[in-house]
Amino acid sequence: MRASIVPNVGDVMEARMRLKDWLVATPTIESPVLNELAGTRVLVKAECLQHGGSFKIRGALNRLLLLSHGQRSAGVVAYSSGNHGHAVALAAQWLAAPATIVMPRDAPEVKLRNVRRLGAEVILFDRFTEDREQIASAIANERGAALVPPFDHPDVVAGQGTLGFELAAAAQARNLQLSAVLIPCGGGGLIAGSALALKAVFPDCEIHAVEPEGYDDTARSLAAGSRQILDSQPATLCDGLMAMTPGAISFAINKELLAGALNVSDDEVLRAVALAACDLKLVVEPSGAVALAAALRRSHSEHPCVGVVLSGGNADAAVLVRALTE
Repeated sequence: MRASIVPNVGDVMEARMRLKDWLVATPTIESPVLNELAGTRVLVKAECLQHGGSFKIRGALNRLLLLSHGQRSAGVVAYSSGNHGHAVALAAQWLAAPATIVMPRDAPEVKLRNVRRLGAEVILFDRFTEDREQIASAIANERGAALVPPFDHPDVVAGQGTLGFELAAAAQARNLQLSAVLIPCGGGGLIAGSALALKAVFPDCEIHAVEPEGYDDTARSLAAGSRQILDSQPATLCDGLMAMTPGAISFAINKELLAGALNVSDDEVLRAVALAACDLKLVVEPSGAVALAAALRRSHSEHPCVGVVLSGGNADAAVLVRALTE
């Protein structure tokens, strides 16, 4: 058990080797239209094309592969607004492990359907009145199952970081230096792991978290130098980024490696979802589009080359219709 240990770049490298035969090396694409709108050259990491439709399978599978056969046979338990639950259910199906996923009642229907389709048991909770971590921990203790947190575990963070190495390799293949990278941020696991990888390849690269308006816990925590807890949960289209405080492990990395954090509005996110569909020909969910929304704001137009991560593509049809019509 090493849940209190902060992972390092060596852990991310090991995860990359462990996962390489399991996952899609998702494409890094460019668009002249996007470059013009962003005011700089943009490399888009299309992680919405990953197994399960998001980056989450990287951390979930890394965690499960590091469990013993006996531990997997006892089952795994996760709590998730959707994509992490889908990823754990998928990894559990691949490895023949029973899976139970604790999900909010108001999770997008597409995410609930995807988890159930993979054979996982779904336990619903009220995100405004109940504590999902307590519910999942109680189930895991009762069943002797392994807990798979969505971001605050070293194996999960290391797995997520493999995305950073892929993005860096794509830039190097084009003989480009990434001077800035924008990454969606909820609990901070993806950006923490990716920062370890990106900084190993491009030490001077500025890495910025992007959060939805009302959920600037990472921005506040970076400013304060310690983890801050939000005192409200406003409505947002970005259901996958509604973290109230950064993870302890992820923030230990992020406070050292991140250059800052930005926040974007739902209107900006809808514009990004529409651009991804019409120009990039990619389906991207609101949570997965926040970094693109920040790039469209021309937030980093002074940089010669900027990386943007599209972290997930499990969008409800109604959201896509709204984005394309508004």
